[in-house]
Amino acid sequence: MNTAWILALNCGSSSIKFALFQAGQGRLPRQPAWGGKVQGIGQAQAMLDLSDAPSQPVALDATHPNTTALELILERVHRRIAGQGRLAAVVHRVVHGGQHHFAPTCVSPALIDALRALIPLAPLHQPFPLKAMSLILAQHPKVAQVACFDTAFHQSTAQVEQMFALPWSAWEAGVRRYGFHGLSYDYMTHALPQRHGEAARGRTIVAHLGSGASLCAMRDLKSVATTMGFSALDGLMMGTRCGAIDPGAVIYLMQEQGLGTEAVARMLYHDSGLLGVSGVSPDPRELLPLEATNERVRVALALYVHRIVREIGALTAVLGGLDMLVFTAGIGEHHALLRARICAPLAWLGVELDAAANAAHAGVISSKASRVIVGVEKTNEEWMAATQAAELLGI
Repeated sequence: MNTAWILALNCGSSSIKFALFQAGQGRLPRQPAWGGKVQGIGQAQAMLDLSDAPSQPVALDATHPNTTALELILERVHRRIAGQGRLAAVVHRVVHGGQHHFAPTCVSPALIDALRALIPLAPLHQPFPLKAMSLILAQHPKVAQVACFDTAFHQSTAQVEQMFALPWSAWEAGVRRYGFHGLSYDYMTHALPQRHGEAARGRTIVAHLGSGASLCAMRDLKSVATTMGFSALDGLMMGTRCGAIDPGAVIYLMQEQGLGTEAVARMLYHDSGLLGVSGVSPDPRELLPLEATNERVRVALALYVHRIVREIGALTAVLGGLDMLVFTAGIGEHHALLRARICAPLAWLGVELDAAANAAHAGVISSKASRVIVGVEKTNEEWMAATQAAELLGI
């Protein structure tokens, strides 16, 4: 049996998501044949959750680098497809492609070196797919690998959207607004027309709200503007990241508070956002039950919502109006209360929710009277990456 399989990997510092897709039968099925997630890498005990055994997580020693977890995943994949075909390709989600890498690209040592130079632009994300690429090149050199870039989707934005008001030499050196979460937004260009038809081609804002968060303004299913910029720090307040900040505040922290670059980077990437303001957690699931009795938690959640509402207003201005607002990713898909809080101040735009539909996380949560369609759409970055790899490799 010569069935070709594509493994999509989304490697992070403490987790690895993976999904296995069967190729060679036209368009890949949206749902993977199998997959799972390793969580808690680097802690005393990590857990491997498999899609076919969700109630039976597997404990593993992951005190070593996350290559230990990756090796286990690869072993499980080969065991899974034994007698059912071959692993034809592994595709990696890569957060930053810089100014030279946008299209899906076959992995080589030269590509890994080029992407390693971009680690300072996305230190929370960039190193880990590169480690996976290197391990697979060494252990499975005959398996094709493809890198897909989160920055690619936003190449349709105008130059004035990409530029900073810095000396022209900075633009020439690649200091510009790249935008991120591109695989998620690209998936929406497939999912939204299926659910909403031609309405999806109108003035749409997609809110990708997870531990990282951004908004993307789309017209005719193409990116017009987005809230993240040069790095994954910009824009919205996030779980541990600050979002947009006056650069003068960073200069002050360094000059007057004596913080070095490493200390500032740790503050902005790891100690800010919901965690930094609340002092409790980066996770709304843990914060919401506490807001009635903890003032810092209340302020953190209020600031989180305010930043999203403010940026929706800005992107609506860029679009010249708003026809559709879509929530996706972990928080966007599962937190009805936060969706309601975000939508309430948008009533001036004609946004009106159906409370029952919102509570049920329905595909359409706006009321019939709402002038703006409000939806909830599950993202599928793994399928998007696997589809791009299949097209590149012709499998």
